[in-house]
Amino acid sequence: MEEKFSIINETKGRLPSLPFDKIKNKILGKKYELDLIFVSDKKIHALNKTYRHVDSPTDILSFPLEKNSGEIFICKKIAKKKCKDFEREYNNFFAFLFIHGCVHLLGNKHGNKMEALERKFRAYFKV
Repeated sequence: MEEKFSIINETKGRLPSLPFDKIKNKILGKKYELDLIFVSDKKIHALNKTYRHVDSPTDILSFPLEKNSGEIFICKKIAKKKCKDFEREYNNFFAFLFIHGCVHLLGNKHGNKMEALERKFRAYFKV
């Protein structure tokens, strides 16, 4: 199986400069097929309402599609605002979010086990 990783920018402006492919491969493996999609606050709001029944926008959503494929949606506008709340720099927070989304795609739910995995990967990538 050939590596498949797509980054799609549906927003205006530049994307954070991060080793998304290396993070994805370390957490999910090279054979995992992943689409990383940067979307508007309106689009992520609609996705959150449709799939999580939460009527508000969010910074990130992860959707496993099959055993070895999934999608991660990130809203740059909301993430930019939240990086200040977490006292993180812009690129650092995006790496933090992407790691969080990938760990969700491994099947983890919020809790101690997930937080431990995130800490491990954040330490590895110095995030």
